[in-house]
Amino acid sequence: HRLVPRRDGETGEGKQLIDHDTVQTVKPGESFWTLDSKQGVISITLQKASEGQTWSGVFRGHAAIDPQLQDNEQKRLLLERFQLEHPGFDFSGAEVNGSCPDPSQFMGGFR
Repeated sequence: HRLVPRRDGETGEGKQLIDHDTVQTVKPGESFWTLDSKQGVISITLQKASEGQTWSGVFRGHAAIDPQLQDNEQKRLLLERFQLEHPGFDFSGAEVNGSCPDPSQFMGGFR
């Protein structure tokens, strides 16, 4: 099922499954949800509109992501960005030490 840029969970049948705003904008054509009715589980896959951006959480007004986890994600995204910009190098074993800059803004952001 498709999602809208800031509002998630409309079933397409006029029923609202999830009534929450996302922290940032998503790409609706690349975001979706599935329902496993046997297990009663909804799985949501969100594609961020801004590449390389880390989010403080998923839905506005809900618990924020653990700061350590967010820092680890920023480091992972920064290494992913380096790999994209320098395909001849292998960053698979690289580590980022200290505080990590926002990969979406660092040196002009993603291109």
